[in-house]
Amino acid sequence: MKIGIFLGSPRINGGTYVIYEHGSRLKKRGHQVILVTKQKVTPEEHAWHSAAHELEWLTLEQAKAESFDMVLATWWQSPFLLHELQSTHYAYFVQSIETRFFEEPDPTNYSTKDVAVWQELCEKTYSYALPIITEATWIQEYIYRKYNNYPQLVRNGVRKDIYTAEGKAVAPREPGRFRVLVEGPVDVAYKNVLASIKLAKEAGADEIWLLTSSDVDQYAHVDRVFSQIPIHETPKIYRSCDLLLKLSYVEGMFGPPLEMFHCGGTALVYDVTGHDEYIVHDRNSYVVARDEEDEVIRYLRHLKENPQELERLKQGAIQTASEWPDWDECADLFEKALIEIAAKRPASRQYFKQRTEELFKTRKPFIQTVAQKVFSDREKAVWSGEETDKNNFAELYWDGHGKFSSEKSQWRHYKSEEWTTISFELPVGESPLWLRLDPSTRTGLVEISFLTVCNKTQEKEIISFREQDDFQKLFLIGDAKWLFPEKKNIIFSYGPDPIFVLPELGQDAIEVGDLLEIKIKLKETGIQQFFNTHQLCFSNQLQAPEQSRPWWKRILG
Repeated sequence: MKIGIFLGSPRINGGTYVIYEHGSRLKKRGHQVILVTKQKVTPEEHAWHSAAHELEWLTLEQAKAESFDMVLATWWQSPFLLHELQSTHYAYFVQSIETRFFEEPDPTNYSTKDVAVWQELCEKTYSYALPIITEATWIQEYIYRKYNNYPQLVRNGVRKDIYTAEGKAVAPREPGRFRVLVEGPVDVAYKNVLASIKLAKEAGADEIWLLTSSDVDQYAHVDRVFSQIPIHETPKIYRSCDLLLKLSYVEGMFGPPLEMFHCGGTALVYDVTGHDEYIVHDRNSYVVARDEEDEVIRYLRHLKENPQELERLKQGAIQTASEWPDWDECADLFEKALIEIAAKRPASRQYFKQRTEELFKTRKPFIQTVAQKVFSDREKAVWSGEETDKNNFAELYWDGHGKFSSEKSQWRHYKSEEWTTISFELPVGESPLWLRLDPSTRTGLVEISFLTVCNKTQEKEIISFREQDDFQKLFLIGDAKWLFPEKKNIIFSYGPDPIFVLPELGQDAIEVGDLLEIKIKLKETGIQQFFNTHQLCFSNQLQAPEQSRPWWKRILG
């Protein structure tokens, strides 16, 4: 078969590792395997895995010219892309329920502003009429229970050729010296790495080592850091440590404890989803309920003070490892699952297109509903005197052809109801250049004192909007309108997406490599707040006959 596999990131992470293992073995079995990514991938990005270079790599745009027998979605956004590729069959390889991966909303962080919308879209991908393969029993049961779709179960294997109890170590284990390994990225909250290090320290571990995909060379309270290590070098680290402390909050079927088992160590984990695929409390590891930190410390101290207990768990772990299948066995099952899917009726590409369009149509009304509630709450607060949320954001977009997207954007947080100067710095990567500025994400009124674009490299101001007539050069689209014909610096934002586009910056103003500074001084307020503040200025308009009264006066009464 010619198999296309969507890949979210080529860099070090557990999900990508699993895809590389299955993909490389499918190729060895005679299938043509193509990894499809949104952006072009360099060999350096996947050099951490020894087999990744054997696979074919295409960008999504390149893959659109291909015809596949099977295309696999592998992370929550990829089902939305299935209809863009021509294939006889499509399937979804689900390695976790990714709705659990989303950060808690932070009112000062633009990237989490619409988290509830994206979380809902993520969850709905599991409702697609699509064959599913998964790696863990709990995922299989979750999807069956919620969506009446029973996924095929193919557990992850282990590289038994490299993960062995015998072999080289960074530093041999020492009797009477309890060495704890913490594994995971330090900047992903649900991996809980910081707390793991803290608890190991409080428990009195003799040494704490950190194995991480994050780009760090040292970390607080850690004796040794191993950052972005190739897979074939990780066994030496496992063989050096007695216990893997893995206190994740969310997992599919995590691999590091199983790898540690094969290398002669044991583990202490939370009762996270997927742990029960192979971890048995008090037989090969210790399992603690989530956030029972005192219990974690107690167990760590117990193992440090009782080497015979530590050895008992290690022996249980070795036994578990001996019974677990290797990647070749698991890849056989994965191939079998794909062949079974391919034997069924061809899939409807049009269905995936329609389903995706339907889901995204629901996104904008949801965002608008939230925006309307924020607007309503603020307007009511004018009368009640209550405090309301004042968090707001300005966004800058840029593109050489005026085709704006989030890939070329920056955002800044600011507080509504007060004058604020917001600054963006932008290295010029193309010329000519279009700039788009979204001054607010709220329904309300935006006053602009000035808007400037300065070429810092050439030390000259190339756009300056300060006077009323200057603002006429702005092109308003989205949820933005001029409030008054004679006051072009006051914009009515009637939804969450007001947009204005600046005049094109040509080669007479910029060159590739220049550094631009875009500055805007603005104040965003509610409608009643605005007119309460400006009532003297507009008193003549307020006294006008009904037919000539402004729309805002007729609405507000």
